[in-house]
Amino acid sequence: MQILQRQEADENILIIRSFEQGAEPENQTMFKAEKGELWWYSSKELWLGLGKSPKLPAIIKIFRSLFFKRKDRWPEEIILDARGKETEWVCSAINGIILGGYNLQLYKTEPKAFSAFFEEGKLWILSDAYGIADNIAAAQKTALVQCRVMDLMNAPGNYKTPSTLAQWAKDSGDANGYKVTVFEKEKLQELGMHALLAVSKGSDEPPVMIVTEYTPQHYRKTIALVGKGVTFDTGGISIKASANMHLMKSDMGGAAAVLGTIELAAQLRLPVRLIAVIPSTENCVDGSSMKPGDVIGSYSGKTIEVIDTDAEGRLILADGLSYAVKEFRPDVIIDLATLTGSVIQTLGYEAAGLFTPNDALANELSKAGEQTGERLWRLPVWDEYKEEISSDIADVKNYHGKPLAGAIVAAKFLEAFTGEHQAWAHLDIAGTAFGDTEFAPGRAGTAYGIRLLLAYLTAPEQS
Repeated sequence: MQILQRQEADENILIIRSFEQGAEPENQTMFKAEKGELWWYSSKELWLGLGKSPKLPAIIKIFRSLFFKRKDRWPEEIILDARGKETEWVCSAINGIILGGYNLQLYKTEPKAFSAFFEEGKLWILSDAYGIADNIAAAQKTALVQCRVMDLMNAPGNYKTPSTLAQWAKDSGDANGYKVTVFEKEKLQELGMHALLAVSKGSDEPPVMIVTEYTPQHYRKTIALVGKGVTFDTGGISIKASANMHLMKSDMGGAAAVLGTIELAAQLRLPVRLIAVIPSTENCVDGSSMKPGDVIGSYSGKTIEVIDTDAEGRLILADGLSYAVKEFRPDVIIDLATLTGSVIQTLGYEAAGLFTPNDALANELSKAGEQTGERLWRLPVWDEYKEEISSDIADVKNYHGKPLAGAIVAAKFLEAFTGEHQAWAHLDIAGTAFGDTEFAPGRAGTAYGIRLLLAYLTAPEQS
C-alpha cells in the first residue's frame, strides 16, 4: 500500500470522512456519529462515526475495525479526509487502517480473499497539516513492523524455533543497518549461560542468545531491552495442562516486541543507542530435562534452586539481564516477558504489569502507555518480598510455591540479576501480548509493546 498526501478531494475516488458525536453534519438527522457507525452519504463518500471525544487509541481501533470488517470490499484507491486533524490523529488512523488489513491466514492453502488495496492500493491523506509527510511515513513503518511481529507471534512452534528468531534478527539487521550477533550453544557454554542452557536441556532445538546493537551517529543514552524468547513452553517436567498448551507458541512475546522495536528504531533513525538481548529456547519434556529441585548456575555467578520448571522464563531472562548490564552498561534496562498468569489474575487483559524501583522511569513508561493505549499498571517490588525467593541450598529459588503475589515475586527474582541497576524496569505482558480480539476467530498476537516503547524512546527525556 502506498500512502500519499494530497490537497484536494477527487469525486471519482472513495473518500472516507469521520465525525465525532456532537459535530456530525446537521442536515443528516439519521447519522449520529456514534462509535463505529457507518453512513453512505453517496456511492463515493463514506461517513464514519468516532463517538464522543475519542482518544488516539480509540481512533486506531475504530479504523482497524472498519477496514477489517470490509477487508474484501475496498477499491484500490481511497481518500481519508483528515483536514483539521492533528498529526497524531492522522498517524493513529493510518495505523488502524494498515492493521485492519493484517492477514492471519499464514498457512491456509485456500485463504479467504483480501482486497488488493492492502497490498497494491493507494491511500491518499487529505490533510492541511504542515510537514505531515514524514509522520505519514513513520506511521506506515510502525504498522508494518507490528504486522511482522504479529506473524512471529502467530506462527506455531514447528515453524518458529530459536534459530528462526535468530534468522529473523539477522535478516532485519542486514536490511536496516544494525549489528546482530547470535551466540550458539557452544558459545553459550563458553560464556557460562547456565540458566538458559538448563532450560533448553529437554529440547532437540538448540538455544541461542541474540544480541543486536543499533548505534546512531549521535546519541545521549544507551537503552537495553531484554526479551523472553521461549518459542514453545510445555512447562517442562512441571508440565502444563493440555487444554491450552497450543497457545504456548506465544511465550516469546517479549522477544517479538524487542525485535520489532529495534527494527523500527533503525528504520526511523531514532537518536538513541539501543541494545536488544533475546535469550531463546524451547521448554520441553525429555529424560534430560531440568528437574524440580535441581540447582543450576547462571551467567551472573549466582546459583538458583529450581522449584518449578514452568517458571523458566525468569531463568533465561536472568542470563539476559546479567549479560546486558555487564557488557553494555546501559543507562536504562527494560525487560519484557509473557511471564506469569498471576499478572492476568491481577490486571486482566487491559494492562501489563510494570515493576521498577525507579519512580522517574515508572512515570515515563506509564505516560507512554497512556499515550498509546498500551497501558501499564505499576506494582511494588519492595524488599519485603525478597524472602519469597530465598533458598536453603542456593542463592535464590525461582518460585515461591504460593498462590499469591506471583508476578511480584517473579519481578523480585529478576531484580537479583540486574546488578542493582538504578534504572531497571520489568514489563509482564502475559495478558496483553496474545489474546482474544475481534480481528481473529481465536487468540492472536497483538504486537503489544512496540508502540509503547516507541513512545518512550521518542520522548524528549531520551533524546
